[in-house]
Amino acid sequence: MTNDAMSPLFLAAVEATEEAVYNSMFKATTVTGNGHKVEALPIEKTVEILREHRVIK
Repeated sequence: MTNDAMSPLFLAAVEATEEAVYNSMFKATTVTGNGHKVEALPIEKTVEILREHRVIK
């Protein structure tokens, strides 16, 4: 296949990966283990920051 024919495939892979990262960040829950606690991402605050930086509308 030519490079031009492969471009849509690579674009689809990039978009799928990006979506997977967003899903993992926004659907994560607070977890604890071995004496440590990792807080889930505060969605409202994150959206506010993204709007301030004009990443989303």
